[in-house]
Amino acid sequence: MSKPSKAVLRLPIEKRAEIAFKIAVAKAIDEHARLGLPVYVWRDGRVVELSPDEVRKPSGSSRDK
Repeated sequence: MSKPSKAVLRLPIEKRAEIAFKIAVAKAIDEHARLGLPVYVWRDGRVVELSPDEVRKPSGSSRDK
């Protein structure tokens, strides 16, 4: 684990937690895709299964939300 930059350390704890959470989710999604496992997401009021191929596609839509 690397040491966070001074700029990150100046952020409020809530923002730092949000950044850490987004990084952890991205790593989990990448790991699932690498292992060929599906990822389940909440979309339009229901749970949807995304195949590893769908996860790897750059969408720019709901993945960053």
